[in-house]
Amino acid sequence: MDSSSGIGHSVLLLLIVGCGARPFYPLPSKLADGDRLPIQTSRPYNVAHRGSNGELPEETAAAYMRAIKEGADFIETDILASKDGVLICFHDVTLDDTTDIAEHKEFADRKTTYEVQGTNTTGWFPVDFTLEELKTLRVKQRYEFRDQQYNGKFKIITFEEFISIALDAPRVVGIYPEIKNPVFINQRVKWSDGKRFEDQFVATLKKYGYGGSYLSEDWMKQPVFIQSFAPTSLIYISNLTDSPKIFLIDDVTMPTQDTNQSYWEITSDSYLSFIKQYVVGIGPWKDTIVPVVNGYLQTPTDLVAKAHAHDLQVHPYTYRNENQFLHFNFHQDPYAEYNYWINKIGVDGLFTDFTGSLHDFQEWTSPLSQDDDNATKLLHKIATLVSPYQKG
Repeated sequence: MDSSSGIGHSVLLLLIVGCGARPFYPLPSKLADGDRLPIQTSRPYNVAHRGSNGELPEETAAAYMRAIKEGADFIETDILASKDGVLICFHDVTLDDTTDIAEHKEFADRKTTYEVQGTNTTGWFPVDFTLEELKTLRVKQRYEFRDQQYNGKFKIITFEEFISIALDAPRVVGIYPEIKNPVFINQRVKWSDGKRFEDQFVATLKKYGYGGSYLSEDWMKQPVFIQSFAPTSLIYISNLTDSPKIFLIDDVTMPTQDTNQSYWEITSDSYLSFIKQYVVGIGPWKDTIVPVVNGYLQTPTDLVAKAHAHDLQVHPYTYRNENQFLHFNFHQDPYAEYNYWINKIGVDGLFTDFTGSLHDFQEWTSPLSQDDDNATKLLHKIATLVSPYQKG
């Protein structure tokens, strides 16, 4: 038997043994001796959008730990503030859709109406609750068609708790926090030292050692992207930190929340030339990059090409596995969607609700490295890929 046939039999054996359940996910750290393995920078970033929230309630410790286990490069969060000025991880400006606030009769009188981004919004607002009160609430799944068994099991977490999850990971995992609704937060929450929401945000990052320009030695140790839809916030914090920043871009119908600029203005060459002084990339909604009509993709715009011409990365949002979100062109196949965006559109990072799916796709489609030039290393790589399906 020659060596090639031996490899073939070994691969077959690995495939047979590996066809069980999926209790174990082999991250690079599992193969490391001693120090944590660094974040990968050779392929588009896998950004766990609010954690692995396709499986677990969003912005919870469990969702973030699941995302790390599944291979996220970055865990992403939205930062708001409580009444007493504590920074928390929560997406919506109200608590209504993703917590059990309506079941807490003691808070019934806190329901109110505020103007948020020019629209009157009614509900229970985190800015009207202390952290202690917020911790009595439990988080639930946003979408009814996702797994409901974890509803009511997890608490809202703080920004500091979120950071600790990343720093405690068995490998280097980046964080991707958003300065969320800064205009509204600065209107409603006041800090005793007269600081702004953005000041508190950056101070928290610095407290835990985050800093350094993109790909610098400091950044590689503790990677971070700071994101916001508000350009004035990104410009303001550029004087406070050199950590890389991403300018988020909403739907074509939505003006910027702080400067009231149109989508067309902020995606023009002149504006991209201006904003690149402060950011390393943009984060557009993916349907603005490739418009959709009646569920079908149309001709891609030149936004990615324009951004790249200005040396800006492009990290679109949000990729979701369910048929409700997949366009018909992808034939109900999320891997086809990833392939399209990575290999045809050429994006530099992807916000996904299903971290494991994106990680699997990238692992399965990545070319073998030059180090995999002998049978032992080849088999080791194959074993790493199939072991998610090993029996425990």
